[in-house]
Amino acid sequence: MRGSLLTMPPVHLYLLSFTLLYPVVQGVNDRPIIGIITQEVSDEVFLQYGKTYIADSYVKFLESAGSRVVPIRLNLSEDEYVHLFNSINGVLLPGGAVNLLNSSFYGTAEIFYKLAIEASFSGIYFPIWGTCMGFQILTALTSGKDLLCNTAANNISLPLILTDDVSSSKMFRHAPLELLHAVAKENITANFHHFGITPETFHANEKLSAFYHILSTNYDRHGMEFVSTMEARDYPIYGVQWHPEVNRFQWRSDSAYPHSIHAVWISQYMANFFVNEARKNTNYFLNPKEEESALIYTWPLTYTANISGYEQVYFFD
Repeated sequence: MRGSLLTMPPVHLYLLSFTLLYPVVQGVNDRPIIGIITQEVSDEVFLQYGKTYIADSYVKFLESAGSRVVPIRLNLSEDEYVHLFNSINGVLLPGGAVNLLNSSFYGTAEIFYKLAIEASFSGIYFPIWGTCMGFQILTALTSGKDLLCNTAANNISLPLILTDDVSSSKMFRHAPLELLHAVAKENITANFHHFGITPETFHANEKLSAFYHILSTNYDRHGMEFVSTMEARDYPIYGVQWHPEVNRFQWRSDSAYPHSIHAVWISQYMANFFVNEARKNTNYFLNPKEEESALIYTWPLTYTANISGYEQVYFFD
């Protein structure tokens, strides 16, 4: 059957990958809600709108796979975060720019990271996803250190150099062969980062190497190799140094946002995968009123394509 996938049209492969990711299972949560942690505004242009924000591309990324979104605002009490953890079905740590170890974002992410691991011992499946900065935050949460080095990988799209662990990974083991071939050969993973972690540093840190499998690496403009995709061995925790959300939801012409058929496919595949992970969690809000008030849709969107790479942004505080 695997060999026959190569002869299938892309639309059939997409439907097959969706079916493999979404087997019909009783008790699966068909109304998942995923939290996105807000981050402090670092661009002065954004300060006129609010002190913290979430780019709409991350919201649309999750919505496209059937999830709703709750903003996780900074500087709430730990009790409030615990209550929110028990009400939602997963967390996404977005890309951006914050101090890796000394920021409100890191402190908030740390609470949810620890709660997710603790919950797993009680059989509660709570997935976490990190994109770019979120990926870097995950490496710091696990290792307790800032292990990043300079990488010249801003505004460039690349193919992934897949490792042997891909075939047994949760993230990619059901991916159609055509999609894996595309992601390994075509420039469809968008990179917008100045820092990364080398495989040597990753493997040298016992906490990181024991916690995660490396699923892919890349080389920056100067030939430095960096880890680009990772997956926790024993927990539903995932990190990508690249940006799958931009392939479908960001359009600035001077930015390396890939929009080919395969670029859109890998973006949708990743969204489907993570939201499917969130479907395995059955947390819920105490009542419909509390759920409604927590959702991001009660906040206005601001058009920002004229001042940033984001089409629209939710601002808070």
